[in-house]
Amino acid sequence: MNICVFLSAADLDERYTGPAREFARLLGKGGHTLVWGGSDVGLMKVVADGVQEAGGRLLGVSVEFLAATARRGADEMVIAPDLAERKRLLLEKADAVVIMVGGTGTLDEATEILELKKHGHTDKPVVLLNTAGFYDGLKTQFRRMEDEGFLPRALTDLVFFAEEPVGALAYLEESQGIE
Repeated sequence: MNICVFLSAADLDERYTGPAREFARLLGKGGHTLVWGGSDVGLMKVVADGVQEAGGRLLGVSVEFLAATARRGADEMVIAPDLAERKRLLLEKADAVVIMVGGTGTLDEATEILELKKHGHTDKPVVLLNTAGFYDGLKTQFRRMEDEGFLPRALTDLVFFAEEPVGALAYLEESQGIE
């Protein structure tokens, strides 16, 4: 399975890097391909290293203004002209999406896939990995949106909230019929 991971390129502490490394190891051991923003810095590097060390493939989609930080040695690397095209290519190449900790770029990518799913333009499974409670506030906001009628589909149809890496991958594999 090609699993797109939206996540930060920032250098983060162990409470975030540990679970990211664990998810990467599970992804690689499962024989899956990481589809990610292509950067070889910060949390993006941690995940790419973990996937590659565990035997998984790396398919990066970087963007021209970040090409200098693109990972050398990825199995495949595409350089998009802009962020909009990068997001389009990431989603096009993925069978499923995992949203890990990140900043405004990650939040932009997350809301785009959820908006596409809300309107029936994709049925790819989406997991929000709530490492160290990072997305507790967002989870609350999504539930409020659902409760107050802002979502035309049930929140559970749009996204699966996982607290641990093993639960995130198990959900994706189950949704794709992989045992």
